[in-house]
Amino acid sequence: MKALLLNASLKSGEEVSNTESLMNEAVSIFHKNNIETEMVRLADYQIAYGVTDDEGDGDEWPEIFEKVKSADIVILGTPIWLGEKSSLATQAIERLYGASGMTNEKGQYIFYNKVAGVVVTGNEDGAKHASASILYGLSHIGFTIPPNVDTYWVGEAGPGPSYIEAEGNQNEFTMQHNQIMTYNLIHFAKLLKDHPIPTEGNVVKSSS
Repeated sequence: MKALLLNASLKSGEEVSNTESLMNEAVSIFHKNNIETEMVRLADYQIAYGVTDDEGDGDEWPEIFEKVKSADIVILGTPIWLGEKSSLATQAIERLYGASGMTNEKGQYIFYNKVAGVVVTGNEDGAKHASASILYGLSHIGFTIPPNVDTYWVGEAGPGPSYIEAEGNQNEFTMQHNQIMTYNLIHFAKLLKDHPIPTEGNVVKSSS
């Protein structure tokens, strides 16, 4: 199985990302379970605005989309800005939505039989709001959302140390939920691998 982690930090790959640090806690569990993983820093790609799978003219989203299509597990990680998920997280969901009309070989929506989760870091409140927004968006376009697949860490209100500096990896609640999220994603991905969603009642009608 394959797990793809999309980091929607606004920092480039040359900069340290608190969100990536927390996402790496999930990666360590994937590795223990022999699951192939890949981390993608969205800020390192030229992603065009739009709601299609390919906007042309230098758009690098199609490269990322191919990774999504081959993955069994997708985790979207985001920092919190003004109580919201990052603009790159929003853009990623918009671009995924642009492919929501595509179908698999059985005529179901393209994201059927893939599971998804979310990781959030920030210095203030907004983690549950960001998680709810992301998980609903992914569910709406066809991803399966297992129980308890949101992991987050937030610091005190106002300026202060972020996840790495504050040693968020020592936070019992965050680490417990990381474990629950990752194993639930693995369990459901295996379940759907062995028992895909039946076609009864959910084959997409052709628009032609």
